Amino acid sequence: MSTFDGICVTDCERCPALVDSRTQIVNGVGPEDADILFIGEGPGANEDAQGEPFVGRSGTVLTDALIDAGVLRDEVRITNCVRCRPPENRDPQTEELSNCREYLDGEIQTVDPELIVTLGKVPSQHVLGRSVAVTKEAGSFVDVRIGEQTYPLLISVHPAATLYDRSQRKTFTETITKAVEIAQSTTSEQTGNGQSRLGEF
Repeated sequence: MSTFDGICVTDCERCPALVDSRTQIVNGVGPEDADILFIGEGPGANEDAQGEPFVGRSGTVLTDALIDAGVLRDEVRITNCVRCRPPENRDPQTEELSNCREYLDGEIQTVDPELIVTLGKVPSQHVLGRSVAVTKEAGSFVDVRIGEQTYPLLISVHPAATLYDRSQRKTFTETITKAVEIAQSTTSEQTGNGQSRLGEF
């Protein structure tokens, strides 16, 4: 049994292994009309404990990159492919990703972002439905259809990659900056007055 309101999931028990390993369901955070929606893989230990995506070291990297690009973390929406911590932080299994896909697609459609950014290999491959060479494809745009809507999607390396491979940091920060610039320009064009819902540089 599960309850889903288009944004938050409660009481889901579709994946027995994840139900056993989680402390709580970790839903997305940020404005429900955010211009940018970031999608990660799944909660880790810190996220499971605090009930919020990207609050560990990876979250600090993401937050800092957003600030450098002129946007505050609470101005964007951040979610994951699966909302429960996999045992021992393993990758989500195909069936687990599939079980949670309804929630992810529903959240995307509810938020209706100007831009989706996938953080790392698992979310990139899951959302696009194909193999992704993240290091090579980071910073590239792809159109993805969710329901009746097509969204621009920007592929990014995972922020954790910058912690164990310093050469990835430039790629990551440039991708986040590009995401902010694209979302701001798109929003400005729509409003017609140069004002954006995103923070100013």
